[in-house]
Amino acid sequence: MKNRIKVLRAEQDMTQAQLATAVEVSRQTINAIEKGKFDPSLPLAFRIARLFELSIEDIFQDEEAG
Repeated sequence: MKNRIKVLRAEQDMTQAQLATAVEVSRQTINAIEKGKFDPSLPLAFRIARLFELSIEDIFQDEEAG
């Protein structure tokens, strides 16, 4: 699953640690999501989307959907 988290963080001058604290996960979890090594749970995807004031679809793209 591709995502735009790294770009969105950069646009808001936010560190991985700051994002992790805001959505109540570890920095390592954010790093793994950004690198595509871990797909977030649906509740976590919603928390990230709410933080950036975007829809989940605006942040995460299903690679299998094309």
